[in-house]
Order: sequence, then C-alpha cells, then structure tokens
Amino acid sequence: MENYELGVKVSIITIIINIVLSAAKIIAGVIGQSSAMLADGVHTLSDVLTTLVVLLGLKISSKEADENHPYGHEKYEPVFAKILSIFLAVTGILIGYEGIKILITGEIKTPGTIALIAALISIITKEGMFWYTIKAAKKVKSFSMEADAWHHRTDAMSSIGTFVGILGARMGLRILDPIAAIIVSLFIIKVGIDLYLQSIKGLVDEAADDEIIEKIRELAFSVEGVKDIKNLKTRIFGNRIYVDVDILVNGTLTVIEGHEIAEKVHDLIEKSIDDVKHCMVHVEPEIGTKK
Repeated sequence: MENYELGVKVSIITIIINIVLSAAKIIAGVIGQSSAMLADGVHTLSDVLTTLVVLLGLKISSKEADENHPYGHEKYEPVFAKILSIFLAVTGILIGYEGIKILITGEIKTPGTIALIAALISIITKEGMFWYTIKAAKKVKSFSMEADAWHHRTDAMSSIGTFVGILGARMGLRILDPIAAIIVSLFIIKVGIDLYLQSIKGLVDEAADDEIIEKIRELAFSVEGVKDIKNLKTRIFGNRIYVDVDILVNGTLTVIEGHEIAEKVHDLIEKSIDDVKHCMVHVEPEIGTKK
C-alpha cells in the first residue's frame, strides 16, 4: 500500500505540472506563431492522459488477491505499460509524419522569441520530471510508471528538437525545424518499442535474472538439512517473482522434520528477496538420488 501511495503522489504531481506546462507552451506557440511549439504543447497535454492510465494501472495492480484472481493483480502493470508503449510509438510516428509533411510543403514560418524560451523551459522541466518519476518507478517496481517516466524523457527530447528547429528558423535555417522533428520522432518510436518488449517479460512467465536465481540457491543451501536442490524454477509475475524449488533432505527424516526444513527455506527466501511474492518448496528424500 505504501508503494501505491507513492505512485499516486508522483502521478498527481506530474499531472499538475503537465497541465500548467502544456497551457504555457500552447499559448507561446500561438503568440510566437510556432507550429512546432503548438504541436509540442498538445503533445505535453497528451501526457496527462498517459499518467491517468498509470494511476489506473497502479490502483488495479495493488489490489489484493480475490476469488477470481487468486494470484493477485500484478500482471495488470505490464498490460498498462504495453498500452503506454504503443501510445509512445504512435506519438513518435505522428510527430515524424508532421515533420515530413512540413519538409515537403515548405510551409515553415519564422517563430517568435517566446516560443524559444518556452522550449527551453520545457526541456528543463521535462528532464526533471523524468528523473523524479523514474526514481519512484524503480522504488515501487512499476512497469507503467517507468513507461510514463520515459514518456517525460521523450518529451524533453521533443522539446530539444523544437528548440533547435525554432532557433534555426530564427537564424534563417528554417529547414532545421522539420528535420529535428523527424529525428526526435525516431528516438520516441525506439523508446516505445523497447518498453513494449520489456512489458512482455511480465506477461509470459519469463525467468528471473541469474543474480536472483543464484541468491535463491545460496539461501536454500544455507538452511541446515538441505542436501541438494533437484529443481529450481522462477517466473516473473508483473513486477513480482514466483519461486518453485525442490529440495533434497535426508531420507530418514520424519515428515514433520522435512516439513520444518521446507518452511525455513520458504520463510528465508520470501524474507530476504523483496521481489519474491511466493515461494513453493517441495521436499524429496536424498536416498536413491544421483548427485
């Protein structure tokens, strides 16, 4: 619940900043006669929608397990992350399309100074929002919030393109505006694709990384009575990990003694690794087992 509250706090703050920033950029675009700044302002306004999607994802994924979802709701996180990644890629395609269209038609106006100042403010603000959000996303282990953070970074990149284009247009190199927009669009599309591929990991039961698996093995072997590990499987479930481990114990132990060893392994793994949501330990006798 603490992670959910942090995620909500960060999302609400970024929504407020985006509303103010988008209004300022749209006004600057109108007054400064800059189509690039106007488009950038609308782009920032669209971020409000994506952050609302993040809030929805956080709310659903933080719900406790129920009768219809006995394993919890964590997989909703990568689902919403996929939605945001698609939104990012589409945004990049649209920005690139507009840049190509302007380049072909040659309809490029010389923007005013106010548009240049607005672009600079946008770069600084959006980069700050990226670091603020990505830090929180890593802490709460939220796929969708991380996707939203990268959306802020792509906005900063977009504003850099806008700044270069506006500056170039004011210096007489008006063609820089659409060219910068096309380059920025390619970066945005790449980020969208990368986030899409990353979100898939949380949906297809991919194994945890080697470092986590090795730590699980070390913890299991540290429990007195564990002779060997016959089988160890992990799967990523949203932003959490499920563990299934088969341990070998002395075959002469009673069922109760074997169960006590399994409980110690179970408790140690779940307590030591925060990302592990559940650990299932199966006990087998060492007798007759080849090592």
